[in-house]
Amino acid sequence: VLSHNLCTVLNVPHDPVALEEHFRDDDEGPVSNQGYMPYLNKFILEKVQGNFDKVEFNRMCWTLCAKKNLSKSPLLISDEDAFKVWVIFNFLSEDKYPLIIVPEEIEYLLKKITEAMGAGWQQEQFDHYKIALNTSREGLSAWELIDLIGSGQFSKGMDRQTVSMAINEVFNELILDVLKQGYLLKKGHKRKNWMERWFVLKPNIISYYVSEDLKDKKGDIILDGNCCVEALPDKDGKKCLFLIKCLDKTFEISASDKKKKQEWIQAIQSTVNLLRAGSPPPHKEARQKRKELRQKLLAEQEELERQMKELQAANENKQKELETVRKQLEAAAARAAEEEKKRLQTQVELQDRFSLELEREKMVRQKMEEQVAQKSSELEQYLQRVRELEEMYKQLQEALEDEKQARQDEETVRKLQARLLEEETAKRAELEKWHLQQQQTIQMTEAEKQELENQRMMKEQALQVAMEQLKQLELERKEALEQYEEVKKKLETAANNTKSWKDKVAHHEGLIRLIEPGSKNPHLITNWGPAAFTEAELEERQRSWKGKKATSE
Repeated sequence: VLSHNLCTVLNVPHDPVALEEHFRDDDEGPVSNQGYMPYLNKFILEKVQGNFDKVEFNRMCWTLCAKKNLSKSPLLISDEDAFKVWVIFNFLSEDKYPLIIVPEEIEYLLKKITEAMGAGWQQEQFDHYKIALNTSREGLSAWELIDLIGSGQFSKGMDRQTVSMAINEVFNELILDVLKQGYLLKKGHKRKNWMERWFVLKPNIISYYVSEDLKDKKGDIILDGNCCVEALPDKDGKKCLFLIKCLDKTFEISASDKKKKQEWIQAIQSTVNLLRAGSPPPHKEARQKRKELRQKLLAEQEELERQMKELQAANENKQKELETVRKQLEAAAARAAEEEKKRLQTQVELQDRFSLELEREKMVRQKMEEQVAQKSSELEQYLQRVRELEEMYKQLQEALEDEKQARQDEETVRKLQARLLEEETAKRAELEKWHLQQQQTIQMTEAEKQELENQRMMKEQALQVAMEQLKQLELERKEALEQYEEVKKKLETAANNTKSWKDKVAHHEGLIRLIEPGSKNPHLITNWGPAAFTEAELEERQRSWKGKKATSE
């Protein structure tokens, strides 16, 4: 029955004849593990192609072992949740028999369940549990793990439904390879209508169902390295659109909001990138890395233990060597004591002999010191004389330099005196020349002075005449200014009358433009206002002044 059920679940053809032949000569019968395992490996497991439902296979194995091993005490989780925890245990356990899950993987699983429940992870509580666990064993069995999660030790304050949903979410991710799932709107290929579907993203496929119970499957989107996903602008009243392009089809999808749209695009793009790189799903890759890290740490720990054993053995050898050396040192110390006595006797004899030789050496040294002192005194006198000669030589050098500099200064002064005499002679000649010129200039200046005096008198007379004319012009200007003020008043009166007349005409006709009379001759403007004469009159008066000035000169 077991073999037939295994073949059915694993999609392997069952061969009853091979089973009977395999157990034909087995004295212990078909239930013997010793005889059944070779048959299981050869006739069933070697024929498995991988196209079977792993969940059903796990469920059959669970049926075989759960009744015997599952705890009878009441748990916070249901039997279905216990089955999912058991399957997760088989995924995370170590690859050696009996199967156990190490504390690192327990922490990983409990963290995932806690995050799925939306609760905070209690690291300190788990550290205490881990310390208590490490003191007794290396890890937990599947049934101990079910008891740990079912006891609610790390899910206090959570109800059964929340814990069940969290276990189901972790089961979907780790076992069913569900990377993301949720409701989306999909546009049909034939009728072009939008229908809500429950989408499930796996490492190489996206399946969509009528609802989240996964009973009515509507289709699949096969993913490979050539697929791509891109965002679309809003159209036809649909928002948060994105497009999944495959080799044979293109799928238009609409999310409920921008956040879900971005999450789905990122999740699908990450899956396609993993397919292009040939990498496994993230949770499997993470499990492999954790396993490699544990193996590495275990290898380092074993290497450290081996080195500690070597050091301990080396230490024991060193202790033995030190004991041997200590005994040798004790024997050597006894020999050294005997030799020390002999050495002291010899030292006393040598000390007496050295004392005599030392006295003789002292006398010789005193004589040598007296000779050295005498030589030193002679050397000091000789050095003193050398220093005096050097000082005299320096003084002679300085005297020669001073004499040489004095001669150069004398020559420079002599040349300067000669040049000054020459310049003084030239200046005297030049002064005499200037004196003659000055006398001639004085004579000429007397005549010019008389002539300038006559001219000055004539200019003063012309100036008086001009002043009288200027006064006359000032009187004429004042009279003209008074006349201008009168004319200005009359003009303003006329302008006011004209303005009122213009306003009346513009009001009645609106198109007539009055032409005002302008000045016939341009007027000059002075600092006191408008001039009392025209530009032609000013030119006439200028010519008159010039004629009078020429006559007076």
